Amino acid sequence: MNFLTLENISKQYGEKTLFDNINLQINQGQKVALVAKNGSGKTTLLRVIAGVEPSDGATSRIIIKKGASVGWLPQDPNFSDEQTIIDAIFESDNPQIQAIKAYEKAMLIGKSDDMERSMLLMDDEKAWDFEARIKEVLFKLNISDLTRKIGMLSGGQVKRVALAKLIIEAPEFLILDEPTNHLDLDMIEWLEEYLQQSNLTLFMVTHDRYFLERVCDTILELDGGNIYKYNGNYSEFLEKRNSRLENEATNLEQTQKLFKRELEWVRRMPKARGTKAKARVDKFEEIKREAFKKVDNDEVKIDFKGARLGSKIIEAEYISKSFGEQKIVSDFAYKFRRNEKVGIVGPNGAGKSTFLKLITQEMKPDQGKVIIGETVKIGHYKQDGIQLEKDKRIIDVVTDIAEYIPLENGMKMTAAALLERFLFSRKQQQVYVSQLSGGEKRRLYLLTILMENPNFLILDEPTNDLDIITLNVLEDFLMQFPGVVVIVTHDRYFMDKLVDHLFVFEGNGKIRDFNGVYTEYRLEQQEKLEQTRQESREENKSKESKPKSKDNSNTLTFEQRKELKRLEKKIEQLEATKIQLSSEFDKAELTTEKIQELSMKIAKINEELEENEMAWMVLAELA
Repeated sequence: MNFLTLENISKQYGEKTLFDNINLQINQGQKVALVAKNGSGKTTLLRVIAGVEPSDGATSRIIIKKGASVGWLPQDPNFSDEQTIIDAIFESDNPQIQAIKAYEKAMLIGKSDDMERSMLLMDDEKAWDFEARIKEVLFKLNISDLTRKIGMLSGGQVKRVALAKLIIEAPEFLILDEPTNHLDLDMIEWLEEYLQQSNLTLFMVTHDRYFLERVCDTILELDGGNIYKYNGNYSEFLEKRNSRLENEATNLEQTQKLFKRELEWVRRMPKARGTKAKARVDKFEEIKREAFKKVDNDEVKIDFKGARLGSKIIEAEYISKSFGEQKIVSDFAYKFRRNEKVGIVGPNGAGKSTFLKLITQEMKPDQGKVIIGETVKIGHYKQDGIQLEKDKRIIDVVTDIAEYIPLENGMKMTAAALLERFLFSRKQQQVYVSQLSGGEKRRLYLLTILMENPNFLILDEPTNDLDIITLNVLEDFLMQFPGVVVIVTHDRYFMDKLVDHLFVFEGNGKIRDFNGVYTEYRLEQQEKLEQTRQESREENKSKESKPKSKDNSNTLTFEQRKELKRLEKKIEQLEATKIQLSSEFDKAELTTEKIQELSMKIAKINEELEENEMAWMVLAELA
């Protein structure tokens, strides 16, 4: 069954045509991804389909199956700063969602009358199973304190709130713009599994190649304003795209040869032209256009000269770092070796950013010390990206760093020529930074880091907003990079392709050195989990075989059952708030006063947790 039909969809900004007369159909249950170079119009096409922007074509039509529910996840979701998380997520006409919202608010306030009314409403709407699913979504996306205002959240947290809202609403047709950005690896794997459901129809933009491989059955490429369709996943797309480019190159070569023959004929032809001659001249003009049609196969070229790296690089001598009771790093010792590539793995808030600050000496450890060798030149690509004045031109960004850049072959290159290698044409170099797409800004930021010729590269989420072609070139460069590379990324494909081993943040300050890539680590984790489940099943069987004691599950009064539920909710909220406060320690602008304030808050929460857990245990024993 057809779910989406696009007819003659076009979009143009000034002289630049993003796409022209696109026609497309998506069927129910189809999983479609759109790929293209940065600045080609991927996000714009999604916005047009979602109805956020109009198409320029006079005959354009967007037809969505009648009655189908549509969900739209933009790159930068827009909520009111004054909205709380609970109001943002549960903003819906669905009566079950409204019942759950009332129940959650009643539990937060703690009034017994409100709780009783909301529980009866939950019964009426048969919403308890739905509430359990919603709790799973919130837990998986690490959304805890529902009373926080949207204006207090980071961009990544807002994106997770928007994603949670979308999944809770459960639309039939999902339009997603970079859904994996700002998610940690566990979240991505959970989302991947969710999107594989056969009843979902999906149209998304993503650079996550494992996502493309495991979720998608169709890939569309936006190239030169045209759409090329490839049936299959990412690996099939690569094969078919390569065949297309080879065919285009062959056809172009044949057309150019034909053009030369026709050109000779036109030059020899007498001025008096008959009907046949005129037709041939018209045909010649058509061949000329085809022969000189620009084939856009440009890609980023990276060949920077790396600074010399001595025998002593960076050494961490049993370093520890805590914020209050929260241990980030505990007794960590390591000596970095030349040419090694390390991946860093751990959930959001585990302390990865703090760890990077410790090894670069941006932050001092509580115990131990970090020694940086004299020849080490650190290049730190930060997740927050580049902070520039909005009225600054691209060329000025680069020339402020250097007019000329040394290359690997001993040559020098001008700033303008270097920008061309990063796909910024001479004309585009005069454009203001504020006019660039997210991916183009990232590409410019990467250039500013690499042109400093570092020999110790730290890449904190380098893949966000970069197109797949640029990622491939960056990967090739990093594989040959003569210095040390430390990578924090949610892009599993990128990490698997590059790293030699992993630093795994296992909690409570423990960092494990895992000898292998991310996929191997996940397989190990899954085997351990399955072993634990098997042991649990065997233990349950053993318990069932024993004589059962008298069932006292109904010994609690109605008020005691309510109190038990309230305590469970309170403990859950306190634990979530503790995690949230702990993650605040990773912020770059953290002052000593703020650290003390956070430590006091966590200590107070620990006291409340202990009180509530004791009360819960008393009721649990009665039950």
